[in-house]
Amino acid sequence: MNVYEEVRAFYDGFRGEKRVIGKSREGRDIFALFIGSAGGPVGISTYAMHAREWITAYLAMQHVRRGLVRGGVWVVPLVNPDGALLVQEGAVSVRTSLRGGLLYLNGGADFSLWKANVRAVDLNVNFDAGWGTGRQNLRSPAPANYIGSAPFSEPETQALRDFTLEISPAFTVSWHTKGEVIYWRYRQNALRAVRDKKYAKILSAATGYPLAEAPDSAGGYKDWCVEKLKIPAFTVEAGRETFSHPLGFSALADIVTKNLDALVKLALAF
Repeated sequence: MNVYEEVRAFYDGFRGEKRVIGKSREGRDIFALFIGSAGGPVGISTYAMHAREWITAYLAMQHVRRGLVRGGVWVVPLVNPDGALLVQEGAVSVRTSLRGGLLYLNGGADFSLWKANVRAVDLNVNFDAGWGTGRQNLRSPAPANYIGSAPFSEPETQALRDFTLEISPAFTVSWHTKGEVIYWRYRQNALRAVRDKKYAKILSAATGYPLAEAPDSAGGYKDWCVEKLKIPAFTVEAGRETFSHPLGFSALADIVTKNLDALVKLALAF
């Protein structure tokens, strides 16, 4: 099975609270599963927003299996299902009408380094927080870094935006690959920076990953959560820098070992 089929099967077999929060550009479901208990602060944890980082969807399923000691988290295992399948299966995974354009933009049939969705929009620069101001941002479709025609131009980012606003989370975590580092800052004032760094240190202790700032970050989900919702939000770059993109199953054990308890420990802090 491909990653989308595995996430869908996992979702179908999950006995807890769950829902489809939207659909991808190709009409695939974007799933969310709730772990923990309701009634207190709730977080949102997202995975596989970048196509070539599909391995994090398997971390998501392990996080769901692990559960929580206290608190609640909505887990969104596969934000970019179309892109993940493009990496795994190539252009055959998309509608015939899209294939020629994607092959042209990609420069060939090997999509293993593709980050965007099937409209060649990088979803993690498509949020309304400093949109279009990143140093690497592109203004035309590309395998990576294209900001889209406007903030939230894509159904995937629209779905995550609307779900986030509905849930009103206490925190969010976005799992990416690679580099073993945690980004936690986005233009917070001093008071919020002190608060957010306290929680970031919990993630750092749980994973063994150092904290870092990304001065050129713009348009990301973490950025939007910090700027617009004014909540602690984090991007965790899982997987050793020595691993090659796209990280596959050979990297999964290392990623799971270092990240399995991170949600548990973060949720306990709220």
